[in-house]
Amino acid sequence: MKKKIKKRSILKQKLVDKYRLVVLNEDTFEERFSLKLSLLNVFVLGGVLSFLLIFITTFFITFTPIKQFIPGYSSTELKIKASKLAFETDSLKRKLDVLEDYTRALQPILRGDIKADFIDTLSTETEKVFIKDSLLNASREDSLFREKIESQDRFPIQNRALEKVKVVFFAPLNGNISEGFETKSKHLAIDIVAPKNTPIKAAADGAVIFSGWTTETGYVIILKHASDYITVYKHNGNLLKQQGDFVKSGEVIASVGSTGEFTTGPHLHFELWSGGYAVNPLNYIDFR
Repeated sequence: MKKKIKKRSILKQKLVDKYRLVVLNEDTFEERFSLKLSLLNVFVLGGVLSFLLIFITTFFITFTPIKQFIPGYSSTELKIKASKLAFETDSLKRKLDVLEDYTRALQPILRGDIKADFIDTLSTETEKVFIKDSLLNASREDSLFREKIESQDRFPIQNRALEKVKVVFFAPLNGNISEGFETKSKHLAIDIVAPKNTPIKAAADGAVIFSGWTTETGYVIILKHASDYITVYKHNGNLLKQQGDFVKSGEVIASVGSTGEFTTGPHLHFELWSGGYAVNPLNYIDFR
């Protein structure tokens, strides 16, 4: 027991014993400064310095941008940016897949493996307009009523155009008509051939109700006029008006192009509709 007490007193004495640290000039042995310390002072000073070092390091890591350089650490801002880039990458991948499918579908046509027939986009629309009477089970009263109506003039707008037309139409484009209006082939329009980038003008005053891209007919612009008339301009190269714009007769709205799957070269596919029915533009407009 006495030995243990003696050892403790010796250890305590070593901790409290003072030691002098003297710094001398090597040439003159002049004392520069001296420092009187004990082992206990050294331990306390080292502990304080270690605590300060840990505190300062923690502060910089927590409250300064230096934390971003620590391996394995990611801030909330970096996570948001990474998520946004991941979504954009996925969107670009989807667009690339669509573009590859589109290019793959075009390759047989470009190589001449497929002979594309002339197909007009109105084929689906005209099926709704022209109804075969044979498909209707008409009663006797209905048949008599039909005979009465058929004996009259069912299309006064087409037969007496000059009397009924309240809108004055002008030619949207000067050029050669390559294909005319034909109901049998369901080509309910006229095709006007002209050089590429030739200005296309509004046939009459009206409002733009559609201006955009379609796969079959490329850039399309549709105008609504007074008296329930609608004009349609397809296969354009560029569109100069947007949906909701009001245009004046003769105002440039687009340019001649050859866009869309069903185009046969630079031309304007021009349609004229009245009351929901397609009419022959040559009955209303002088293209000479």
